[in-house]
Amino acid sequence: MLFSSWQFIFVFLPIVFFVYFLLTKQKMIIGSKMWLVTASLFFYGYWDINYLPLILGSLAVNFALGTGLSQSHLHNNRINRKVSLTIGIVINLSLLAYFKYAVFFVENINAVISLNLNLQNIALPLAISFFTFQQIAYLVDSYKGQTSEYDLLNYMLFVTFFPQLVAGPIVHHNEMMSQFQSKWNWLPKYKNILSGVLLFSIGLFKKVVIADTFSIWADAGFANSIALDFWGAWVTSLSYTFQLYFDFSGYCDMAIGAALLFNIRLPINFNSPYKSLDIQDFWRRWHITLGRFLRDYIYIPLGGNKNKNISTYSNLFITFLLGGLWHGASWMFVIWGALHGSALVIHRMWRMAGGKLPKMLAWFVTFNFINLTWIFFRADNIGSAIGIIKRMLGLTPTYDVIDIPTSSIAWLGYNADLLLYIFPNGLVPHIMSFVFIIFSFFIISRQNSLEMIDSKLSLTKSVSLALLFSISIYVMTTSSSSAFLYFNF
Repeated sequence: MLFSSWQFIFVFLPIVFFVYFLLTKQKMIIGSKMWLVTASLFFYGYWDINYLPLILGSLAVNFALGTGLSQSHLHNNRINRKVSLTIGIVINLSLLAYFKYAVFFVENINAVISLNLNLQNIALPLAISFFTFQQIAYLVDSYKGQTSEYDLLNYMLFVTFFPQLVAGPIVHHNEMMSQFQSKWNWLPKYKNILSGVLLFSIGLFKKVVIADTFSIWADAGFANSIALDFWGAWVTSLSYTFQLYFDFSGYCDMAIGAALLFNIRLPINFNSPYKSLDIQDFWRRWHITLGRFLRDYIYIPLGGNKNKNISTYSNLFITFLLGGLWHGASWMFVIWGALHGSALVIHRMWRMAGGKLPKMLAWFVTFNFINLTWIFFRADNIGSAIGIIKRMLGLTPTYDVIDIPTSSIAWLGYNADLLLYIFPNGLVPHIMSFVFIIFSFFIISRQNSLEMIDSKLSLTKSVSLALLFSISIYVMTTSSSSAFLYFNF
């Protein structure tokens, strides 16, 4: 069930909302939590009911280990805590490794030592990377004595709460449970409802109107990369850069908006990353909770920046190499992580040397680096990625121009294909995509959605947002929206 589906918007979400507050109004707090857990598991199982035993088993094991870690502080048993934490991390990572990386490892072993090991295709369970990392964070917090959760129902609610279950943010236990336990959140708050609906509407527009439109150009370009001309290569790269931006930004808005309906504030996970003036600033704004996890549970344990520069650089590089691999079992993700790790190392050297660029130049360099590295993130292989970059630089002659039929864009309809007959080959067939790209540059330069919601809501702004929601619903019902990109990771 997608956030951007009529089943979620008009059936699931309203029913869950009204029943939840009906129960809290009657002070049936345990019943309201049970209802949210049940609804969240239904939401998760709606994708594929075969995933349910896996997440339930993971919940049971991690709750038992976390409870043991918390209680062991009463007896000051440090050895048992270390053993329990090690067992928990190994179990979680083994589960992730089997479902997400086993086929990848076997294929590479076969290639390196010429074996013919055969491993049947393993279906990747939805959100396994997110709920695994979240539970590892819970175990570490329990080891440090920062949790005191002995209630299985509360723990299940912490992990399964449906707005953040399938694609984050990766939350800490203390960020969530205090909100569910607060009696001030047991009744609906109209300010939160209004803000939640408006934020959800903005996210829905980003997803179904902007991101899904860019996906048409991005998919066609990457599928026919050998036929791209100079302009087509730039359209392809920028289309994916903005598709990923508005897809993930839209999801984050919809997740925070849906949670606000229940008076729950999820941590900010996306904060105008394409405004960044350097690569470090980008990672403080893009997938913020993943960056926090990588910092707290990989970079700092490796030594962080406490030792000599060479050690700090190594820690940075390893952290982002693993961060790239977290996104998927592919060498392309490893290359992408290595590129970002290298950029962070170079940026750190540049900053220590006192280097500084004018703001516009700093933004230009940062954005184009991000745009180029997204090509490795999206391309099927390194040859395809390098081929697109060569075409962007005008280093490869082309003899064909791929057709990207505008009829694929639901809100334009088949009449838009007339543009392909009116305009000649070359730059002009890309005019619609370039207009969309310019429009996107304008959007990312303005206030982000959270800043809009936090500012005073005027009548004009409210009417405009209502119009966005209406347009989004129209587009949603006339097209088959693709799943959010981060559901794949």
